[in-house]
Amino acid sequence: MMTEKKNNTALKILTGVLAVALLALGIYTIKFYNEEKENKAILTKEKEVIEDELNDLIKKYDEAIDENQVMDQNLVDARNRIERLLDSVEDNEANLVLISRYRREISNLKSEKDRLFRVVDSLNRQNQMMSQTLDSTNVILQERTRVSDSLQTTNQDLSNKVDRAAQLKVTNLRGEGVIVRNSGKLVENDRTRRIDQIRTCFTITANDLAGPGEKNMYVQVYNPENELVGDEIVIEHEGGPMVYSAASKVYYENNELDVCLLANTNENRLLEGTYKLYVYADAILLGTASFNLR
Repeated sequence: MMTEKKNNTALKILTGVLAVALLALGIYTIKFYNEEKENKAILTKEKEVIEDELNDLIKKYDEAIDENQVMDQNLVDARNRIERLLDSVEDNEANLVLISRYRREISNLKSEKDRLFRVVDSLNRQNQMMSQTLDSTNVILQERTRVSDSLQTTNQDLSNKVDRAAQLKVTNLRGEGVIVRNSGKLVENDRTRRIDQIRTCFTITANDLAGPGEKNMYVQVYNPENELVGDEIVIEHEGGPMVYSAASKVYYENNELDVCLLANTNENRLLEGTYKLYVYADAILLGTASFNLR
């Protein structure tokens, strides 16, 4: 009788323990399910935010492409990379690892967008300044030549032609990778793993109408990912700052002048593919070219 009573007591205790354990397990399961549901909702919302940011970037690039001509291909290439990333975001289910990676890529894309748009804005400011200068010249000519509409038209056309004729021009623009020997000799090489510098060479053509004297020459070199390669020299112009890969002062005497500028390299930005060159005299873009590195 005593043994049976003990057994009943033990059974009751065991049943109580199991009931508590089941209750705790149920509470934990519900909590875990709610947390998983909440986390999934957060990740899904984050994915939607990323998609909105990418669509906004694409929209800004489309607007910039419609408004600009000089940098069109660079803008199109950058927009295409954003569209490929957007497709990847839409095709994959949201998880913490992918969200973190997409966030890093968006940060890089925004930095690239800011850099490209600064270049485009600088070119637009240059064009605007030239347009304003031309408008001012036209007003002066109109005031001075009211006596004859025919003379006004002739003077305006002549002024425009003289301005264009007096501008420096370059030919034979080319870029190449070079190795710097211990002797200081430069040897051309197109392999990214071996080159020490990037050399940009061109010829300033003879021009009797151009003003002789010291000229500030600058070059920008962009790698296949549209990253500036070189010393990142910041120059303040009237229209705002510009960043260049290399700079040099030359003395121009209205005769043909061969010029080469050397840009130091950073191995992290030396990529295989097509590089773009932009040559300036002060803030005036004189010419563009491209070359390839393996």
